Amino acid sequence: MDVRHLRYFVAVAEEQHFGRAAQRLHMAQPPLSQQIRRLEAELGVPLFERTTRKVELTAAGVAYLARARQILASLDDAAREARLVAAGSVGHLTIGCVGSATASLLPTLSRHLATELPGVEFAFRGDMLVGDQIEALRTGAVDIALLRPPVTDRSLVMELLRDDELVLATPADHPLASYVQVDPSDLGDTDLIVHSADRASVMYGVVIRLLRDAGVQPRIRYQVGETSTLVTLVAGGLGVAIVPEPVSALGLRGVVYRPLRPTTTVGLSLAYRAGRSEPHLTRSLDVITRLTATKDAPSQQLPRKKPNT
Repeated sequence: MDVRHLRYFVAVAEEQHFGRAAQRLHMAQPPLSQQIRRLEAELGVPLFERTTRKVELTAAGVAYLARARQILASLDDAAREARLVAAGSVGHLTIGCVGSATASLLPTLSRHLATELPGVEFAFRGDMLVGDQIEALRTGAVDIALLRPPVTDRSLVMELLRDDELVLATPADHPLASYVQVDPSDLGDTDLIVHSADRASVMYGVVIRLLRDAGVQPRIRYQVGETSTLVTLVAGGLGVAIVPEPVSALGLRGVVYRPLRPTTTVGLSLAYRAGRSEPHLTRSLDVITRLTATKDAPSQQLPRKKPNT
């Protein structure tokens, strides 16, 4: 028995006539009759009562028709699902974002992904430190990460999307809030709020190097894990923080942002586990790149292969 036998049987059962069923199947009537008799012989029961005027299902045929339709429908569904998977139109992905990307990119990104890939189920983890993102990528808890380089893990593919300018987040009533621009050397006597050093925060290293290069011994008052918490403490007047400019998208009352001079930038990269090439992952990466990349951002990886659609 094969799928053809089921399709032949259903056609005859629905047409109740071998001639019409043969026309529907685009085949001659004698081979069709032969295949139905072969099916009945294999099952060991008659499926049709035949007369010169009509063809009717037996009780066994009625039961077999219901199951045959279910099997054919399942096969059709499986074929349809396989085509969708191959086209990258279905699947599940979890995206992890650093705090600044959570505030500035996630609203637009989630909307575009839902619009362009409606069959893909997305989950989002926001305000993650880079160390946590790397571990989540390794374990599969996260499929794609928007993070701050450098990352030296060779099991990950990294693509630089853009560079974000660093700014100073300061309480609105702080003396530095009146500056048009701030030099890192101006922060020598200022309490600082930074990301956690013990959780492999890239921004912690960036800020400490920036200040030390300016001859400033950092006076750290608080270390926090989440960017939103960091800015909240700034709003509370507990110190200032050096952050990527997209953090200003949080729009927290009581915080103002001042540019640093000389201009300093930090990269925003897309990361995923090497060796992954599922079509829905590739299509999602393309959407993210299109929404976030600058024209002159260099890539650390060869272009991804696009799925056949």
